[in-house]
Amino acid sequence: MTRRTSIVSALAAVALAATLGACGSGGDGSGGGGGGGSAPTSSAEAIPPAAKDAALAAMVPASISADGKLVFGVDASYPPNEFVGPDGTTIVGMDVDLGTAIAQKFGLTPEFQNSAFPGIIPGIQGGKYEMAMSSFTINDERLQLVDMVSYFSAGTSLATKKGNPNGLNIDDLCGKAIGVQAGTVQVDDITARSKTCTDAGKPAIQSTELQQQTDVTLALTSNRIVGMLADSPVIAYAVKTTGDQLEVVGQAYDTAPYGVVVNKGQGQYAQAVQQAVQALIADGTYKKILDKWGTGDGAIPTAEVRS
Repeated sequence: MTRRTSIVSALAAVALAATLGACGSGGDGSGGGGGGGSAPTSSAEAIPPAAKDAALAAMVPASISADGKLVFGVDASYPPNEFVGPDGTTIVGMDVDLGTAIAQKFGLTPEFQNSAFPGIIPGIQGGKYEMAMSSFTINDERLQLVDMVSYFSAGTSLATKKGNPNGLNIDDLCGKAIGVQAGTVQVDDITARSKTCTDAGKPAIQSTELQQQTDVTLALTSNRIVGMLADSPVIAYAVKTTGDQLEVVGQAYDTAPYGVVVNKGQGQYAQAVQQAVQALIADGTYKKILDKWGTGDGAIPTAEVRS
């Protein structure tokens, strides 16, 4: 995927998180200081509510719709996709706005619960969450566990300090200090790239893994690392919101679709999500949301169910 790593690694991380008592990202999404990559949203950018579609609402299982809520699992540390807003409490972002619009199509009130990322899919399977939108790339490993509905396309990008003072090149990061968020596919990516370096007799990549992407961005702006790998919309947002301190190196790669996550065996629920996303694409709400967050490059024309 772009952001997220394998289920096996995720489940191992769940056990660790439980041991440490860490059940969510917390904080204000800033990574503890300037350069964290979060920016306040404007009330002027509010998206008009999506109209309820009775036919779609009827496709939602009664076990989900009975209480009038749609409970989402998100890891709110990944701006602009999902992160804790300026008030330190409210979860905001592209995925939050899209999830809200989907819930409105079903006539339900969205409730976004902050979670450590590795716990989200197990939470879907266990019924804690009724939907997840947290930059999950669709892959075969996940589809063995859950159903997914495509809604966005993203790749991995490399960012460094303005002017690329260390001469970074995605195809040769040997010996460089590069940051990634723990539990993401970028960890696997950088591990593979580092092995290529050592196999060629070059120094390994000096990889730094941090728990939140906002902390990785802060490490770069604070000169503790010289580059970072993350999803393309996240890198673009970090560049935009760090005061002209960063730049993107080269082009995004390994582009793949994000998917809305729902549990298997829930009748027409996945189809209802797909039709809701497609309706938002058709009526322009989808474009307004992506434009609000500056993520329009990842727009897709058609939502698809993958199971």
